[in-house]
Amino acid sequence: MYLSRIELRARVGELGAQIAADYAGREPVLVTILKGAFVFLADLSRALAIPHALDFVVLAGYDGALGGRSKIRLIKDLDLVIADRDVILVENVVDTGLTLNYLVKTLELREPASLAACALLDRPYRRLVDDLPLRYTGFTVPDEFFVGYGFDLDDRWRGLPDLRVVNRA
Repeated sequence: MYLSRIELRARVGELGAQIAADYAGREPVLVTILKGAFVFLADLSRALAIPHALDFVVLAGYDGALGGRSKIRLIKDLDLVIADRDVILVENVVDTGLTLNYLVKTLELREPASLAACALLDRPYRRLVDDLPLRYTGFTVPDEFFVGYGFDLDDRWRGLPDLRVVNRA
């Protein structure tokens, strides 16, 4: 086991308290990408002692026609209007930052009052994008493959209450 349910619960509680303090008197919209971060989002939502809304997007990656570069496209858009609202993007993990950057650029066009990001896991040493609004981070982790707490392997193991490293050898 890499992180126990107790460690996860404690850190998510700390993140919730920090976000509640930072957004006191406001009602942010928490936005996550389905499916990976839904467990984290649910726990963070319960830890947030301020009014807030939840919304979801679905993204898909595909290979671009030129040079085989990976592209991202929006499959399911937000249901809420976020203009003039504080938006917090909730991610399960930030690696290269390409996905978060895509989502930030897409949502900035809708003129939110503010845009910040909260990631359960961060791998800053893999970052390809520097100017991300990553304001809240749960844990900085090594370059391992995780399952549990929303993370999956072939759509299995998401429901494990703790975070485990998969030995892919």
